[in-house]
Amino acid sequence: MPSIPVAGIGNTAVQVTQNIAIPMTSSGHTLELTLPISMSSGRIYFSEGAMSFYMMSIGTGDCLVQPSLTNLQDANVGLKWGFVEFTYTGGTIYANISYVDFVGMILGILLTVTDGTTQSAAGLQADSVINICNDLVTQTGTDGYPWSSMCLANTTGTPIRVLSPGNFYYLNADAFAKYWHSYVDQVWAQYTTSILTINTQTDYRDVSCTVSGDELVCNGDNRGYAKPSANDIWGCNTGPFAIMDGDNTIHKAVVPRLCAAFARSTLLLDGGNVQPSLNSASYYTIDPTNHYSRVIHQYEVDGKGYAFPYDNVNPDGNENASGIVSSGNVANLTIYIGAPPS
Repeated sequence: MPSIPVAGIGNTAVQVTQNIAIPMTSSGHTLELTLPISMSSGRIYFSEGAMSFYMMSIGTGDCLVQPSLTNLQDANVGLKWGFVEFTYTGGTIYANISYVDFVGMILGILLTVTDGTTQSAAGLQADSVINICNDLVTQTGTDGYPWSSMCLANTTGTPIRVLSPGNFYYLNADAFAKYWHSYVDQVWAQYTTSILTINTQTDYRDVSCTVSGDELVCNGDNRGYAKPSANDIWGCNTGPFAIMDGDNTIHKAVVPRLCAAFARSTLLLDGGNVQPSLNSASYYTIDPTNHYSRVIHQYEVDGKGYAFPYDNVNPDGNENASGIVSSGNVANLTIYIGAPPS
């Protein structure tokens, strides 16, 4: 294995010039690899063309500079690429495909357990990037918001990537600034005079929440929730959805369920006063909503793959929109590139 260069002095990024890529076999063939060591929070990158990686000193050591989605000067901006995230420690593997940040190269995963059973997240249809972009163009024509601008093309004009609205924020912070305002105001008005029940899906079970003053306040929660901005709803980890040191169990349970309800626009629907309780047929059915997530789920072969950070929030014993596979008795993990398994 080639050695990796040490970063230079003064936070200067040093390009990894050694050939660290593993060439793939031709279409329809399989390449088998064995992991020699345990790995935590790893990514397996795939690309059409040679990707560029860098090393940089951060004072306490060197770190890997990975490709940037939002830096249009990034060396990899014109390449089609993607990755599968995984952790393999103590004989247990966790792997997932995710569209929280972007849609790029089409990938799917199949986990085979030693007893012969399987788990899968098949991913998107082969031509999904172009189809998603076409649908976002249509959505822009419908509501006037720049959904279509989240599609990035290579030098030939071919769409190769779709940014999530949370990442598009870093290219155009004002694009969706007012998108959720009216919906948030309606939610606050409704739950000023009625009760929102959050099923924490913990030992605390149902928690009652109502608007008091400017905040949504939930019984037993250590602090309330201010009105979220558009970027808070896209990312689910800022503003009222930021989880802080000292937050109690109820708060940590309410945050993902409340943000998921906003992203899916279910808080004002019949039955939306209990979260989560509605099934996926009720998600993204009214405006405003997260049309990026809506369109992605339309092209997922089996409906699996995170399209926003808390896409794993589901009603009790019902459905699974996440793209996670895991087992402590793994035989092998198969990754499909370019198209889902047939």
